[in-house]
Amino acid sequence: MKNISKEDYLSTIYKNRDSDGVIKGNQIAEKLEISNAAVTDMLKKLSNDGFVDHKRYRGIKLTGEGEEYARNMVRRHRIWEVFLHQVVGLPWDKVHDEAENLEHSSSDELINRMEVILDFPEFDPHGNPIPNKNGELPEQSHGVSLNSVIPGTKVIVLRVNDINNNFLNYISQMGLELNKEFEVKDFLDYDSSVLILIDGREVNLSSKLASNIFVIQSQ
Repeated sequence: MKNISKEDYLSTIYKNRDSDGVIKGNQIAEKLEISNAAVTDMLKKLSNDGFVDHKRYRGIKLTGEGEEYARNMVRRHRIWEVFLHQVVGLPWDKVHDEAENLEHSSSDELINRMEVILDFPEFDPHGNPIPNKNGELPEQSHGVSLNSVIPGTKVIVLRVNDINNNFLNYISQMGLELNKEFEVKDFLDYDSSVLILIDGREVNLSSKLASNIFVIQSQ
């Protein structure tokens, strides 16, 4: 059984909520690859601790305290990813799991010093925005998920969700990376997968993979 910390739950809610700040329990279960029952149990604890507002049939929202806590964990994670990528030299598909381990044991002072050394990075190696120490995010186009693009459109990779190293390694093998241009060819009805044309090759991506890749239309 996977050992998922409260920090993991709060970060997942922060990164995957909708424009109204709401996420459903089954979405959390899917992202963390755990059971709905496990999510329900943890949400009760997080609600009792004042981190989430959880009303039945209305979804889950972070409270003010939960927002601050989650944002700080995301900040730690993404700064570690930049450090591991730029300074240590790990490829983008290797930094997520390492940062996941390091973020929990790092002090705010260490993270702030790393931010200075890295010259105040605004985005992690996967294109995701990094909150500064005041909680402010850099301006960025949100883009759209790959599985919502109209066939025949040429797009550029804006960012990807850093789900895990396996996901990042797989899309890297497909030739996908930040700022990469490719064409969306078609959607396959039988499994909602996406057919793309990249580097002269046709590649089929599952709907789940496509939902974690965000793009903007090529000019």
